[in-house]
Amino acid sequence: QLWKRAATYEEMSDVSPKLRERLAAELPIGVEVLDERAADRGATRKALLRVGGAHVIEAVLMGYRDRVTVCVSSQAGCAMGCTFCATGQMGLLNNLTAGEIAAQVVWARREAVRLPASTPRRLGNAVFMGMGEPLANERHVFAAIAKLTDPSGFGMGARHVTLSTVGIVPGIARLAGAHPQAGLAVSFHAANDELRDQLVPPNGWRAATRRRPSIEWALIDHVNDTDEQAQLLAPIARRLGAHVNLIPLNPTPGYPVRGSPPARIRRFVATLERAKVNVTVRDTRGRNIDAACGQLALSASVG
Repeated sequence: QLWKRAATYEEMSDVSPKLRERLAAELPIGVEVLDERAADRGATRKALLRVGGAHVIEAVLMGYRDRVTVCVSSQAGCAMGCTFCATGQMGLLNNLTAGEIAAQVVWARREAVRLPASTPRRLGNAVFMGMGEPLANERHVFAAIAKLTDPSGFGMGARHVTLSTVGIVPGIARLAGAHPQAGLAVSFHAANDELRDQLVPPNGWRAATRRRPSIEWALIDHVNDTDEQAQLLAPIARRLGAHVNLIPLNPTPGYPVRGSPPARIRRFVATLERAKVNVTVRDTRGRNIDAACGQLALSASVG
């Protein structure tokens, strides 16, 4: 019943009270909301969650006019060490189980009804873009994707689930085999290896998937927003048939460099468009509540 919106044993009406009590004591499930914040007139909601009775992570629910998406965490913390990412600055604390990942989706389903009326108020999309590197927790992430797309589970369409990675090549290949319809987003951030090694240490990747990959690129002022970087990126994106998703860098306490100014973002976009590259700029939803890309780091106090 967990997949049918029963978030605690107490809500499982077809389980005896005695068994519910025993299960709660020996096998904690569910989601404890430790803190919750809203932005964008209630359309973006970030929660500090305790899942499985132990791990504390953050998840974000985003309502748009045509869809509702949950951004889930796959780990508590992250070992990848991306310098501009608040989660990477934490280091890795724990991997999450498939059940703990799914528990975030249970929270999002229940929370979706509180979104503004301008949204569908029905969860239909999940992105593994929260805390952690999904392919460093491959077994549990793949199991969670299976549950999300199982008609007897959450029933999401496989094309409505996207996994973001810094580029762990063997894991990308296995994702293509295990979940060929799932989306793939690769955090690239620099078009030459020397600069990328400074920003995203685990270099070396290929988009071994049956769907068009997305290249995620956090634009950092005077670091990777130059004409040269755009010109280097263009042939890579064309060769991969990739969509480029530009992300204005969101501020984090551990990385003092700011994001690119609007004029330079427009110039970067124009350079890619002239090279016939499909490109969009991600909005900065949730930035003021530390819910935007790269900002998840257990910002609320944990009691």
